[in-house]
Amino acid sequence: MADAPSRSRRALIAGSVGNFIEWYEFGVYGYFATIIAARFFTPEGGSEAEGLVRTYASFALAFFFRPVGAALFGRLGDRYGRRPVLILVIALMTVATTLIGALPTYATAGALAPWLLTFLRVVQGLSAGGEFGGAVSVMTEFAPEGRRGLYGAWQSFTVALGLLGGAGAAALLATVLSERQLGDWGWRLPFLLTLPLGLGALWLRLRLDETPAFRAERAVTRPPGREVARAVALGAGRIMGWAAAGYTFLVVLPSYLQSTLDASFQQALIATVLANLGFAAAILPAGVLSDRIGRRAVMLTGALLVVVLAVPLLDLLQDPGVSHTVKGAAVFGAGAVVGLMAGPGPAMLAELFPTTVRYTGLGLAYALSNAVFSGCAGLVITETVERTGNVDVPAYYAAVTCAVSALALAARPGRVPAAKTETEAEAR
Repeated sequence: MADAPSRSRRALIAGSVGNFIEWYEFGVYGYFATIIAARFFTPEGGSEAEGLVRTYASFALAFFFRPVGAALFGRLGDRYGRRPVLILVIALMTVATTLIGALPTYATAGALAPWLLTFLRVVQGLSAGGEFGGAVSVMTEFAPEGRRGLYGAWQSFTVALGLLGGAGAAALLATVLSERQLGDWGWRLPFLLTLPLGLGALWLRLRLDETPAFRAERAVTRPPGREVARAVALGAGRIMGWAAAGYTFLVVLPSYLQSTLDASFQQALIATVLANLGFAAAILPAGVLSDRIGRRAVMLTGALLVVVLAVPLLDLLQDPGVSHTVKGAAVFGAGAVVGLMAGPGPAMLAELFPTTVRYTGLGLAYALSNAVFSGCAGLVITETVERTGNVDVPAYYAAVTCAVSALALAARPGRVPAAKTETEAEAR
């Protein structure tokens, strides 16, 4: 049997790789939203705005199946173990994402095409809902003492890497292919690339050990459902700003820049890459800092910075007199501020729940928050800008949700009863 440091590293890699694939695909879908809208959701005579709204509606639907997946796979993971469930969800995620790259478009299959795409998005939503709770449980339950914040931050870090991977793939294809080639078949390639990535992730998870915490606690009585539900609501409130601001600045930004500010596809992708680089750069330091001064202090700082800076950021992006260098620095900084919330977030959620309900509880908190505030971000922002003509809508959306998160982070709750033995619970 491998020694403890080796098992911890293996858990870190096996837990992270699924998150990378999940967010790589969600990033690709967001970055190619305008192309997908034209190919699947805009029949003859349909407007571009109408197709984009339908594309984001499909995007949102997948997110609303995440809580279902979190409840289903979380219950299985808390009862039968983290390892077998994580193997199952990575297999489902890989198959669904790969098939999106092979789907017929509206021109070929007619009205069946958007329904097939939506079905695969639902499967992705279910599997993604089971991914987060299991991955974070594995990473934090294998974490050495005093390093839970850092280990949990790797989940968010691989989210950033996944979004960057999706943006990089989209930018590369936009550079080497013509606009017609990209629209005809080039958009399929990033989805098809998921197959070898998923097979590699599956191999890693087959080699994963079950967590010591699960083996030790599996016979312990589960805490009252009322207490767990209260912790789920609190956790969702604490990360809603992370969910909303993250998707606003890191995923929705390309389509917003193109449709609202008339930026080119390449310019929008460059801005998104810079935002994701800032996000990635801040995550691990934020996780380490949270091990020293507490999760809530670091996350609260990030939430308040978004409240203060969101509107000035968008005003700067809209100003034609501001240089591209300054705008690039601004979106990099916006990503870094989101990273302050994302770094400590996974460990904070893990510490809200005891081992016997951790997979389910933290998975539900994360999935519910993302379903409402990430999955609906593109739909709400696009539709509201279209109806009101107010180009500051994304800033208001991020600022308001982060203000609510700040209030939830400032509150100090009672513990879920069985969590009293968690040595790092005070860091909440």
